[in-house]
Amino acid sequence: TAVQLRVVCKCAIQGCAQFVTMDTQPAAPKANQSKLLPLELLDKCIGSKLWVIMKSEKELVGTLQGFDDYVNMVLEDVTEYEQGADGLKETKLESILLNGNQIAMLVPGGDRNSASASS
Repeated sequence: TAVQLRVVCKCAIQGCAQFVTMDTQPAAPKANQSKLLPLELLDKCIGSKLWVIMKSEKELVGTLQGFDDYVNMVLEDVTEYEQGADGLKETKLESILLNGNQIAMLVPGGDRNSASASS
């Protein structure tokens, strides 16, 4: 349904009292538009590989086992990469609990090695 608006001009000219009448149509919903919230996306990643880039010089690749509302997460079969003065250090870990506050970016299904090979 159309809505008719009557707007009073609020310009800087003293004594101006113009009225503008506009017919507006409600915005049509966009087809095939779905909203996926960040935690919903992360929930779909449980059981799959996840590339985690930390705020520090660390990156991790592992299988997501679970997370909470603060994006604290548990990863298994983890490879930790840390860039230091003497090059890239790689550490294998069975499992790890990450503090969500220290995470800068998550790449679902991501693999650090394939990303660095393409650049």
